[in-house]
Amino acid sequence: MATLDSKIPEGPLDEKWSSYKEHAKLVNPANKRRLEVIVVGTGLAGASAAASLAELGYKVKTFCFQDSPRRAHSIAAQGGINSAKNYKNDGDSVHRLFYDTIKGGDFRAREANVYRLAEVSVNIIDQCVAQGVPFAREYGGMLDNRSFGGAQVSRTFYARGQTGQQLLLGAYQALERQIGLGNVTQYSRHEMVDVVTIDGKARGIIAKDLKTGKLERHFGHAVLLCTGGYGNVFFLSTNAMGSNVTAAWKAYKKGACFANPCYTQIHPTCIPVTGDYQSKLTLMSESLRNDGRVWVPKSAEDAKAIREGKKGPLDIKEEDRDYYLERKYPSFGNLCPRDIASRAAKEACDDGRGVGKTGLAVYLDFADAINRLGVDVVKARYGELFPMYQNITNQDPLKTPMMIYPAVHYTMGGLWVDYELMTSVQGLYALGEANFSDHGANRLGASALMQGLADGYFVIPYTIGNYLSGDIFTKPIDLNHPAFVEAENAAQERMQKLMSIKGKRTVDDFHKALGKIMWEYCGMARSAEGLTKARKMIQDLRKEFWSDVAVPGEINDFNPELDKAMRVADFLEQGELMVVDALNRNESCGGHYRVEFQDQGEAKRDDEQYAYVAAWEFTGVDAEPILNKEELKYENIKLQVRSYK
Repeated sequence: MATLDSKIPEGPLDEKWSSYKEHAKLVNPANKRRLEVIVVGTGLAGASAAASLAELGYKVKTFCFQDSPRRAHSIAAQGGINSAKNYKNDGDSVHRLFYDTIKGGDFRAREANVYRLAEVSVNIIDQCVAQGVPFAREYGGMLDNRSFGGAQVSRTFYARGQTGQQLLLGAYQALERQIGLGNVTQYSRHEMVDVVTIDGKARGIIAKDLKTGKLERHFGHAVLLCTGGYGNVFFLSTNAMGSNVTAAWKAYKKGACFANPCYTQIHPTCIPVTGDYQSKLTLMSESLRNDGRVWVPKSAEDAKAIREGKKGPLDIKEEDRDYYLERKYPSFGNLCPRDIASRAAKEACDDGRGVGKTGLAVYLDFADAINRLGVDVVKARYGELFPMYQNITNQDPLKTPMMIYPAVHYTMGGLWVDYELMTSVQGLYALGEANFSDHGANRLGASALMQGLADGYFVIPYTIGNYLSGDIFTKPIDLNHPAFVEAENAAQERMQKLMSIKGKRTVDDFHKALGKIMWEYCGMARSAEGLTKARKMIQDLRKEFWSDVAVPGEINDFNPELDKAMRVADFLEQGELMVVDALNRNESCGGHYRVEFQDQGEAKRDDEQYAYVAAWEFTGVDAEPILNKEELKYENIKLQVRSYK
């Protein structure tokens, strides 16, 4: 079994990070120039890490499968980024952000990592403002804030509805500066297909040039995986269609533990599914719930009339509407956390009160805000979100309520990492959504951008030196080393096998089939019976994939269908691990909702049995993974029933 050493520093919680930095080993500038670092993925975590490490003097290589780092999925984040600046003077603090994050994650995150995240959050805003990120400002020039779910203070900084895009442009500019200076070598349209390990240490990667189809070997003294989450295992999600699990999964198969894979976030505010041929779902920012009120008709009869086109939302009188979040969670109202809001929407629709043609939708209504503030103010707060909704649905949300429904959005699980962000493989790190460390069983809104930039700008530049200081005399390893040859040959054989099947079903057909299994049995609600059934279905689907998938084109050429097949093959393995993890966790917490474990519809945790991180160890594709447990110790907060009422 793997040995999990979280490396949490000794001492009081609010002194751990300062103490760590004061005692961490350093690498002098001359030696940094001798060390090569590979960064896979150039979203917020990857771009900020690469720029920061290059600025320090390390030689950096960056890899992204897009044609430019500017196209990373971080660009799609809309609503904002959290920071404990307390500009609103409403009682915010580092400790309050820390507590809200732990509570929002249903007490399933590591205390020390979360406190550090809250602590460095105040630096992120200064860094981004210095880079020219155009955050919204109040009349007097101060940066503005708005509220997000799971908090009773306004701590979310934003740039209309394009916060992720603006933050990514800031990190991208910092990265491009280092590319221009020659400190970073950027490989676009390249995808990592394997990690190379030598003597238990990560020493490089095998990358595929997606333009030519050729495999390449790249050495690094350390490898950073900044490759995002695995929500596309469900096929329909708010993720970019290229988002995948491949880099993290290859690391898992080379010895890195995969932690809490069943913790997936269902976002309550997405445009509903409209048909079987839809390829992805569109997010409507959680920030809209600042001014939008969520409701469904009180009666199933009114809801049925709406579904049949006999009535519209404006025909439903105020007294006949159920503002169910305000009714059930009066302290937080429409800004309760995502997992709670999502389950409440599902409950209303299951009760026969859903709207839209499918009945799988609820309303998000801005009429009150427009009456109070005026239409121009409401439009200005949310930028392009209203036009985007109108372009997709052909309905004006300023005149008739939006229709929304929960959809897969973010994954809290990921590669297990210690306090230094190192996986259980020496020299292999995971940053941002690729790791499990900060969000527990549910991520609060506006915390993803915070974690990605915290890891890249303010954590990894300190922690990587602790490892590389002992590696300064390691010369670059010859790319003809047997470990590189073996990894490349294995990747080549996998591609050749896929090309040789010449079956009848498309890659998308298999991906959709997997997604339906995952959504039905491992989505918003899970049960032991359903999960057991799902595991067998995934195993059968995987066998069929390897005997009947059709991959057109040539192997040594531009072949996006082959690239997609490689990713779906990994999803077919990873989906099973998600089901295994969900089946093992006999409790409900955050985004993991087992119907057997509930209290009047609310998640019912079992702290005596499951207050641990489930870190799974690979033993083979068709073999049982090994469960390693990192016990979660709460020394600074009290475990309690999570309530937003």
